[in-house]
Amino acid sequence: MNSVALLLLNFEEVRRRNLLLWTSISAEQLTWRPDPEAFTCAEMIRHVLEGEYLYHLLVQHRGRLPEAPSPFQQRAWTSLADELAFAAPYRREFLRMVSEFSEQQLETITIERPERNQRRKLGDYLLRIAYHEAVHTGQLLGYLRQMDASRPAIWD
Repeated sequence: MNSVALLLLNFEEVRRRNLLLWTSISAEQLTWRPDPEAFTCAEMIRHVLEGEYLYHLLVQHRGRLPEAPSPFQQRAWTSLADELAFAAPYRREFLRMVSEFSEQQLETITIERPERNQRRKLGDYLLRIAYHEAVHTGQLLGYLRQMDASRPAIWD
């Protein structure tokens, strides 16, 4: 398996486990938050889905976000199924983009975000995108624990 195939497997596995988690959260639990400054469960799911869209743009533009607004911004939350359906084309396009990178590009393309003091090789940056989603997986599991709610077995 080459590096690109491993990156794709990692993105798919992180999302597969998140889907197990997200679908276990009831409609009532989606509005829960541990404190007034924290995301609700629904907001965190939206953050992950929109984050992937924004990371896609950052990779395409080598670290600079275009001025155009995110299609997620003014969108009302209706249901998890609706949110996933809305995000699906953006996800497909993101994974397609990743699949088209060569081994050499993973090492030679640089993503620079001066406002964050970041300068990373593309392969490193792509791993950090999956890590971002995985961190929020852990946060949501913590939310469910704080709610004293059952948690799905995502460690298969």
